[in-house]
Formats: sequence, structure tokens, C-alpha cells
Amino acid sequence: MNAPKHHNPGFIALVNAAKSRIQEIDIDEYERLRGAGEEHILIDTREDHEWTAGHAAGAIHLGKGTIERDIEAQVPRKDTKLILYCGGGYRSALAADALREMGYTQAISLDGGWRAYQASGLPVDK
Repeated sequence: MNAPKHHNPGFIALVNAAKSRIQEIDIDEYERLRGAGEEHILIDTREDHEWTAGHAAGAIHLGKGTIERDIEAQVPRKDTKLILYCGGGYRSALAADALREMGYTQAISLDGGWRAYQASGLPVDK
């Protein structure tokens, strides 16, 4: 499991501002949602090389660099529950905020991201 990265203050400020406007859930809440069979789409917002190295089973890949461009073709219904994850929950928070701005009402960031997902023992695809 990779250690959390050190992030610069400007990036942290941007993420914290995004987090003040979006919904976030932790891995326990995600496991409850998943276990209850709640309909949702799990979206990996990491870079291509991160996705290729391993990702959550059943996730779709819409990287942070392209999600705003491609989301409407992949998920036309703006009330769809979207659970977004990245490495630790920073890029997914920014992506959720952008999707919120685009009218997606249930764009939710997974706090702890890929690291929390892997640690939970949930299924992974490589």
C-alpha cells in the first residue's frame, strides 16, 4: 500500500474548498451502500497508469483530466449516484465538485480513495 503523498498548500486549499461543497463518504459507508445493493456507478478518477496497475472491481475509468469532457456520454442521467475515487480522496473531491457544477446531484467522493478501498479487502481488478 502506498503512503499518502505530500501536497502543496495551494492544492490543499483548492481541495478543502471543493470538499466544503460536495458529499463525501468513507470506506465503511461505501461498504454499507454496496452491501445494501444501492444502485451507483463507481468511477476511478486516477491517471491511466494507476488504473492499469489495479482498480476497484466494477469501476469505470474517467480520469480527472477527462471526466468533465466524457461524463455526459457515459452517464447521461444527472441524478445517478456516482461514487468517485482517486488515490486518497483529493482528486476525486475536485472531480465531484466539477460534476456538481455540471448538474450532477449525487457526485460523491470516496474519502481515503484507492488506499482505503484496497485496505478494505473489497474486490480488485488488474
